[in-house]
Amino acid sequence: MRFFRDLFTRNRGPKLFSFLLALLIWLILIPEEKTYSDKTMTVPLETRNVPPDMELVEKPAAAIEVTVRARNRLLNELSSSGVSARLDLERASVYQDIYPLNRSMITVPPGAEVVGISPNMVRLKLEKTKLMDLEIAPMIVGKVKEGLRIARIEVTPPRVPVKGPESKIRTKDKVSTSPVDVSNLTQSTTVEADIILPRADLRLATTLTKVRIEIILEENAKAPNGKNSGKG
Repeated sequence: MRFFRDLFTRNRGPKLFSFLLALLIWLILIPEEKTYSDKTMTVPLETRNVPPDMELVEKPAAAIEVTVRARNRLLNELSSSGVSARLDLERASVYQDIYPLNRSMITVPPGAEVVGISPNMVRLKLEKTKLMDLEIAPMIVGKVKEGLRIARIEVTPPRVPVKGPESKIRTKDKVSTSPVDVSNLTQSTTVEADIILPRADLRLATTLTKVRIEIILEENAKAPNGKNSGKG
């Protein structure tokens, strides 16, 4: 016991000086790759595995702050492209709107460690997916030539299946088409037109992207006074 007591109490000044000198030399001579530091980066937040019967209607923050600890040499070479943040929504629910973020969601290179995440939670909103067959209303532009009139317009198929968030799709919605100009037509014709959805957050539940539009023309009937009885 006396030996240990003397070890720490005798010649305290020279021993303290020697310790500080050794520490200074260690800090000066230690290789950079053996020292550790922290670095905070802005990292994109990726959402994945949204349930197939749900829609992400309000997305979380596009990016989060991630603090990484690693050896200086690795840290100096590390950028946000080497770090990824993924929020797995496989078990998400329409009743939950706040999701915690933790270190297991962050991927960093070997030798690095996640020591901080900000914010530590994000807000998002999910809705059930709704599927509905919507009527196609072709967009006809222009006026047929004098003496002709449009007898009828037939669209094939007349309806298409559309899906999207249940709050964004309505029974009164109609699908439109790219414009079809009839001003140069001289006879009945059939054209193809692109399908245009009523809102950007809806999508087609079919591989079909175009519809066939048949425009049937006929001559205007003449009235006894020589005037056209039909309208062009």
